Amino acid sequence: MSPILLIIHLVVCVALIMIVLLQTGKGADMGAAFGGGASQTLFGSTGASTFLSKATTVAAIVFMITSLALAYISSNRAKGSVMSNTPAPIEEQAEQSVPQTPPPVETEGSRTKTE
Repeated sequence: MSPILLIIHLVVCVALIMIVLLQTGKGADMGAAFGGGASQTLFGSTGASTFLSKATTVAAIVFMITSLALAYISSNRAKGSVMSNTPAPIEEQAEQSVPQTPPPVETEGSRTKTE
C-alpha cells in the first residue's frame, strides 16, 4: 500500500507544480487589456481561471491527504531493528591478574652518584 501511495503522492506533486505554473498572475490582466498576448494562452484570456483554480484545489487536497497518510503509515511501522536477529557477541572474561605498577621513572635530580 505504501509504494502505491508514494507513487500517487509524487504524481500529484508534479501535477500541482505544473498547474500552478500554468496559471497567470494577477498582474497579467492589465497587460492583457493592452494586447499583451493573453488571447494566445492555452485556455483563452479568462477561460482558464475557473478550471485551473479548481484543479489546484483538487490537487492540493489530494496532496494533503496523501501526505497525512504517508506520515501515519511511516509512524506506525513495526519497532524492529536491523540488528534484532543478530546474536550478541560473546564476551570473553580476561584473566585479570594483579595490576603491575610501572617502574619508577628516573629524573636527573633523583640519580645518586656512586663513586
